[in-house]
Amino acid sequence: MKQIEVKIMQQSYLLSCPEGQEPRMLDAVERVDAAMTRIRDAGKVRARERIAVLAALNMAFEIADHETAAVAAREQAEALIAAAAAAPVAIAAPDSASREDDEARVRSLLQRLDETLGDDGRLL
Repeated sequence: MKQIEVKIMQQSYLLSCPEGQEPRMLDAVERVDAAMTRIRDAGKVRARERIAVLAALNMAFEIADHETAAVAAREQAEALIAAAAAAPVAIAAPDSASREDDEARVRSLLQRLDETLGDDGRLL
């Protein structure tokens, strides 16, 4: 674990941080600092502890909103997938010209097969 020093509302904190996760930790510190500063600057709350609790509650509320939206999006995607799977697949009926072409190809293949097999009906 690495230790990094950060400031939140002009107060220094020494935090432990997993190796390679410093950018994520600094981003989190920036978010917490911004949330606490907004509450302090609103002027209604002055105690640092109360500001921290209100900031934590606001952030938890935002996370819950994001999780709810993610669940709703996942359910919508699953419903769309289920609807697509249940939808009948439309297969176009061949027109008479393509049907005649197919029949001609089959007759040609059968004729070539008969010629190849010869009299004994075996390939080898």
